[in-house]
Amino acid sequence: MSHEYLPSQTRPSIVAIYWPMVVIAALALTLRPTLTSTGPLLAEIRTSTGISLQTASLLVVLPMLCMGIFPLLLPWIGKQLSESAWIKGGLLAIAASGFWRLGLSTGWALIASTLLGGIGIAVVQAMAPGVVKRWYPRRVPLAMGIYSAALMTGGGMAAMISPLVAEHYGHWQAGLGVWLIVPVITLILWWLKASEALDSTTDAVKINFFSKQRAWLLASYFGLANAGYACMIAWLPSYARGMGWSAQDSGELIGIMTILQVVGALGAPVLSAKRLDRRPWMFFAVGIQVLGFIGLLLMPNALLILWVAMIGCGLGACFSLTLTVTLDHLSEPRLAGALTAFVQGIGFIITAIIPYIAGVLREWTGSFQAVWVMLLITLIGMLVVTIKFNPARYTQVMNMPNA
Repeated sequence: MSHEYLPSQTRPSIVAIYWPMVVIAALALTLRPTLTSTGPLLAEIRTSTGISLQTASLLVVLPMLCMGIFPLLLPWIGKQLSESAWIKGGLLAIAASGFWRLGLSTGWALIASTLLGGIGIAVVQAMAPGVVKRWYPRRVPLAMGIYSAALMTGGGMAAMISPLVAEHYGHWQAGLGVWLIVPVITLILWWLKASEALDSTTDAVKINFFSKQRAWLLASYFGLANAGYACMIAWLPSYARGMGWSAQDSGELIGIMTILQVVGALGAPVLSAKRLDRRPWMFFAVGIQVLGFIGLLLMPNALLILWVAMIGCGLGACFSLTLTVTLDHLSEPRLAGALTAFVQGIGFIITAIIPYIAGVLREWTGSFQAVWVMLLITLIGMLVVTIKFNPARYTQVMNMPNA
């Protein structure tokens, strides 16, 4: 029988009950500043280093590729170290990336630091959903909502604060490197967390999700759901600055998007928690993005903040709902965590490709309109696929062996 993650006490305290959620939120806060801090400062970075738009896209593409590759390798390399060791190593890599960014001076050094941070992000992100499922097995929607909201909050904070730090110190490197503080604090919190006894009954179960069509469908859906986010953090600040916005204002635009992402990430899972069929809210999450991108195409100048807010709300809801639906497919925490690792692995590889394509389209066409059309087409495809996520068929489509 599954139990909430609690230290072994007869009458657990409030701190004992909610401390794991603080740790989960802290882990999530480390996962996006490496990516989102560069967008508002991209003009200054390009002027200083001379990198092209396609090369600049690597600042998002490389971490996304890492997020995709590591979870796929996890079944082979995961047993080499404990979960705690992997998470500690990942946090150290993110912190080291931030420290490196404080003193770098070339474009390729920036890209290398991004790769290091991306590896750390991939490690922590691959482990986190399984931790959530194990610590809060009866509250997965709420826990995943808080995890997703914290993840997006970290990204939004970085986009808003990085230009301020860079302006204060007179160097864009300071705006990027300041985020080493977050993984350092998180590492301390992880060390301080209460110990837990893990059930090892499923250690010998070997599942090949590569052979399961539903796993591929979930992975593709997840990848396309995150493609919009990747493109927005990579190119929205440049799009806004091309319309006359300042670096600080373009960062605040990402901040507005993030606020609505947090609302969506928390609201949709909570509202859908009373029923296992989460498709109505998934339709909402994708549909509101469709309206937002149509607005960007038809009336970008007049209502830019509104369209970005709508897209942000949909992105946040879609991210947390997609992870929740993935976890819904399997009841056993370790198997559900393994499925989520596969979904994130394939999904983030798909996600990584899209911002690069967007950069190519932007250079070919001279505008971002083609990028918004591309994302709009992917969202329409997702609306069609959402119909397939009928919880009554989860057991049948997964066809898992008895563990």
